[in-house]
Amino acid sequence: MNNWKLYIANRIHFDKHNRKKATPPAIRVAVAGVALGLAVMILSVAIVIGFKQEIRNKVVGFGAHIQITSFDNNMTYEKQPIQYTDSLHDVLAAHDGIKQIDPVGTKLGMIKTDSDFMGVALKGVPVGYNWSFFDKYLVDGALPALSDSATSNEVLVSKFIADKLNLHIGDKIYCYFVQDQVRARRFTISGIYQTDFLDYDKLLIIGDVRHVQRLNNWNADQYSEIELLVNDFDQTDDIAYDLYVQLIDRPDDYGTHYYPQSIRTLNPIFFGWLDLLDMNVWIILILMAAVSGFTMISGLLIIILERANMIGVLKALGANNTSIRQIFLYVSTFLVGKGMIWGNIIGITLCLLQQQFHIIKLNPEAYYVPYVPIEINPWYILWLNVGCMVVSVLMLIVPSYLVALIRPAKSIKFE
Repeated sequence: MNNWKLYIANRIHFDKHNRKKATPPAIRVAVAGVALGLAVMILSVAIVIGFKQEIRNKVVGFGAHIQITSFDNNMTYEKQPIQYTDSLHDVLAAHDGIKQIDPVGTKLGMIKTDSDFMGVALKGVPVGYNWSFFDKYLVDGALPALSDSATSNEVLVSKFIADKLNLHIGDKIYCYFVQDQVRARRFTISGIYQTDFLDYDKLLIIGDVRHVQRLNNWNADQYSEIELLVNDFDQTDDIAYDLYVQLIDRPDDYGTHYYPQSIRTLNPIFFGWLDLLDMNVWIILILMAAVSGFTMISGLLIIILERANMIGVLKALGANNTSIRQIFLYVSTFLVGKGMIWGNIIGITLCLLQQQFHIIKLNPEAYYVPYVPIEINPWYILWLNVGCMVVSVLMLIVPSYLVALIRPAKSIKFE
């Protein structure tokens, strides 16, 4: 027989008839430990990836991957304008990593109804703006219809603002803007969005950028900032730096210098918080791997002690300690594999249930999402399985040396 060690391991693990009563409970505990550990690992990684992706997408949805502003930008909604020309567009479009360019404008104002008022910021967007983010979170009505022929009076407001001011689709609202004098604009609510990102939901309404340009007495080529979307988020900082090098010594026709910044630079608190979650995941993975490994160690020790008589017989027949250790490592690998199968079934099932039915809810004011988000990534699950198997088997190598302490003369006497 080519691999007699694997054959004996198969008989030990899969032979249900000759097992002693003490073995099944210990084996079940060991398998359950592996299954529980892997299931928790899968859930932890899926939740953290889902949470980071959800928050990141919302921050990017409101502010894009890269923002180009004036160099002396004061980080408020009232910004010094920058010029957006065809030559600047050509420079930005020539970069392989950039997929969308949107010049936008912002203006602080106040919505007043017959019974209430509320401070807002009008974000003006151009014709051809990428509405995918707001379309995803649109809860009522439609997106503003913008055209080249005329300035649109339609605006998108958040559900938070609509609820506070008792506004509905089709309502006419007056928005007042203070500059040298108070200037009013009448808008029509075309749609209502809800992102649960209250830092922005409490403030932003979205409409035609030409309103902002006229309110600020800007020319048609002047905007508050230029928003850029990139193909790969991980390249955001590098692309922002490349643009900084290209544009810093290239002022516009009004003498204003361009200042590209990545969304990470503009929102360090959010992304620092998200990066901190990675440390929590690593702690969970290490703890669960330790739990799985130690339960398997206890199971292996019990199997070895229970099979002391068999070990003595094998040694008497000429088997060395290394061969006998391999037998029990094979058995342990079978048990780890069984636990991992159940762990994958439990972990992935729980992820799918949460992903589809949003069973576990969250307070959006604290977490920016109304439920625990889940992102199932097959590659992460594959690497978790590989890591779990490798760590568990490596932890079993040392306790497998127990077979060397068993003496044939003594073990064979006790059946």
